Amino acid sequence: MGESVQTIQTVHIRQIGEASLIFHRFKRNKLGVAGTVALTLFILLALLAPYVAPKDPLAADLSNNLTPPSEGYPLGRDELGRDILSRIIYGARISLTVGLISVGIAALIGVPLGAASGYRGGWVDSLVMRSMDVLLSFPSILLAIVVVAALGPGLTNAMIAIGVALVPVYARLTRGMVLYVKELDFVEAARMVGARGSRILFRHIMPNCLAPIIVQSTLNIASAILSAAALGFLGLGAQPPTPEWGVMLSKGRTYLRVAPHVSIFPGIAIMLTVLAFNLVGDGIRDALDPRMV
Repeated sequence: MGESVQTIQTVHIRQIGEASLIFHRFKRNKLGVAGTVALTLFILLALLAPYVAPKDPLAADLSNNLTPPSEGYPLGRDELGRDILSRIIYGARISLTVGLISVGIAALIGVPLGAASGYRGGWVDSLVMRSMDVLLSFPSILLAIVVVAALGPGLTNAMIAIGVALVPVYARLTRGMVLYVKELDFVEAARMVGARGSRILFRHIMPNCLAPIIVQSTLNIASAILSAAALGFLGLGAQPPTPEWGVMLSKGRTYLRVAPHVSIFPGIAIMLTVLAFNLVGDGIRDALDPRMV
């Protein structure tokens, strides 16, 4: 009994040491830390939007439409006289939500499919991978457009469409990791002691596949935000007057010559958010790589 407790304590201490080492590696990555700071700022703005936004994002003033940045309106007004800064702050809520939910949908579908494909093999592997090949034959944004066209325009359908377009990424990544991990010695040892297939998969294989999936998720959130902006730009995502960055870009393109600020500032918001997620993803990837010292 005492030896078992000591073993558990040793494993716990080892896990704490590994987590501390990963955190130390991440702190050394200045770009990753900068991305984390920027991403934290965007998240705080999204959560505190009703308190930090200076104006009502839906309040129109047609007598002052398209006015450039001024003292009371630091980013200017749009074609309906609404405050662009307030709309960008509220738009952060929508873009971050779309990114998280879309990636969540993709992971919930793709990871189990990839795990079953890689572990079972045979006809299951062939069926799943050929289905993923069909989805991959379409560009992701085109596939998302097809799904939204079938379901109808709207923010919810846009999240579903983006999630479906990202499913093959998770399925193929998970399959590759499972194929690699299931041939390692500790998995063979679990088979030799009579562990069931489901226990081997969920207790021994999948925990060792999580690191690349987490890294891929941070990068895919950035892709999902870009896809949502593209769908909004095409009129297939969030619908006016929702303050979504893609919709703001779409509406502002008409006034690029006379009021470029209407499109420039939402574009900058998209660029900074996507860059922050990419930097965080790269930092996590490097921190989880045991070859990094």
